[in-house]
Parts: sequence; C-alpha cells; structure tokens
Amino acid sequence: MQLSLAVVGADHPNKDKSNRRFEILLCRPGERIDLVPEPKNPADPQAVAVFSERGVQIGYVRADRAPLIRTYLARGRITSSIFQEAASWGANIRVGLDGEEAVLPEQRDISAASDDSGFYPDYIPPDD
Repeated sequence: MQLSLAVVGADHPNKDKSNRRFEILLCRPGERIDLVPEPKNPADPQAVAVFSERGVQIGYVRADRAPLIRTYLARGRITSSIFQEAASWGANIRVGLDGEEAVLPEQRDISAASDDSGFYPDYIPPDD
C-alpha cells in the first residue's frame, strides 16, 4: 500500500536559517526523504518533520495525518518515503507501507484535454 501526503509549513524558516521553499525546489521526484517524529514540538507533540535527502527540513506532515504516520513509524510499517512534487502549500511526498517501496504515481496525460489549436468559438448569447 502507498500513500501520498501533503507537506505543509514551507513558508516558515528553519532554525539553521535554511529556506524550506528553496530546498523544495532542489528536490527531484523520486528522491529519498526522511520522516522524523518531534515529540517535544511545543505546537504539536504529534508532529512529524519532513527532511530532504540533503538533511534540510522542508516542512511537516499535515496535522490531521501526523498521528497516523507517527504510529506507522513506531510500528515499522513505513518501508520508504520519497519526494513526489512541489505544491503551492509546500510539497507532496509518497510513502510505501508494509514492505512495499514507494514509487511515483502515474502521471495523468493532460495534453489531450488542452486544445492549443487556436480555435475559439464565437459567443452565442442565450435567447430571451
């Protein structure tokens, strides 16, 4: 089983003054990330910090998912975790569970949905 999780808090500075948004820009899809529980976090003792493979924090697992992820970490259920993609709120990561390695989800083909033909139909007003 695999999960995609939102990583939030990208706009907050790290204690070492490194920039989370900049680090997210350096991350590549499929790159290993680390999940680290923070039981002494004053804002949320269930917090799970997310670090890039370079050891720079990029944010936190969303608060509504953090207790579940902490439980999975404590029970050794998380096999691997990888960077999935940057997002407006921070990033998405992918987690593999119970012996399954995390892999990136298939990309949806949105090119078929977009029409770059340059054709735009004329506006036809409704009949009154």
